[in-house]
Amino acid sequence: MEGDYVFPTHRLTSLQGPTTKTPLVLVACGSYSPVTFLHLRLFEMARDDATFNTDFQVVGGYLSPVNDRYAKPGLASACHRVSMCDAAVTDTSEWLMVDPWEARQPDYLPTAQVLDHFDHELNTVRGGADVVVTDPQTGETRIEKKRVRIMLLAGSDLILTMSEPGVWAEKDLHHILGIYGCYIIERAESELDQTIFSSSSVHSRSPLALYRHNIHMVDQLVRNDVSSTKVRMFIRKGMSVKYLIPTVVIRYINRHGLFISFPSIHFARSDIDRPLFRRYRTADRRPGSSASSFSERESLPLDVEEAEREREKERKEDRGCGDQSSSTTPIASASTAPPPPSAQEDVAMTGA
Repeated sequence: MEGDYVFPTHRLTSLQGPTTKTPLVLVACGSYSPVTFLHLRLFEMARDDATFNTDFQVVGGYLSPVNDRYAKPGLASACHRVSMCDAAVTDTSEWLMVDPWEARQPDYLPTAQVLDHFDHELNTVRGGADVVVTDPQTGETRIEKKRVRIMLLAGSDLILTMSEPGVWAEKDLHHILGIYGCYIIERAESELDQTIFSSSSVHSRSPLALYRHNIHMVDQLVRNDVSSTKVRMFIRKGMSVKYLIPTVVIRYINRHGLFISFPSIHFARSDIDRPLFRRYRTADRRPGSSASSFSERESLPLDVEEAEREREKERKEDRGCGDQSSSTTPIASASTAPPPPSAQEDVAMTGA
């Protein structure tokens, strides 16, 4: 699995030197089943805070989907989740990337190990971020390197789980918060008790209090409580998820029939689909209706050129992921399955 792996760096930006800014990379672990606009929005909110309130300069952001051994209901296969994330950032962002490394591991990994992976790739392999320095006398430029600071990006429910005894391994908390730090975006429904950070409280010896300086809290100025769980529920009910997730992700879900718990939904899949509309049929779920009763819907209109581009994307994606007839990955048997994932491994992304 590792043979053809290449760490993505194509959207990392350079710093203009000389500079006192510290290059920062944001890493968000999560299920992304599917990725939503809120997942992407968290990165933008964190970057704004770093730009206006700190000495950091964000040079990149990564989505890191969990692997298939993360036994969670509603989890599409890693191949599909990586593909959806990649389509989303390609279509909507100029600086976000998807790293498939975690998703491709044979077992699920603690968050601390995932952050170590990013540190290795960015600072050991690449030598840090590029700093472009221009000689004031000759005008010649040279590239210097500066160590990248890596931070975990998550919703505020992460902090709440970190304050609960037994949920996280304490050594992992010291590792994550002490070495890396995190950006926490407050969720609409989360009420944070600020005493969990206080050095004068009963939690004064906790990693949250010890490393409070490494925890950056960002309030949502525009409240958003979209979650992958809600999106999956809407899809199962045949409801629209337009404007909740990127259009390219909607098309991907339609094409592969993801997150559908009943079999009477059919998706147009061939290259002879109508070029201006992609159609699908949903079972009429009204009481008393038969399974063979359908209402037909049209997805978003496409012009001919865009339709051709979409078909080319589909061909490339389909070469990497097979169809998924069921909405979830099979849960491993009790003899081989890892322990049920604790809240620490659901870290991260709001509504993952």
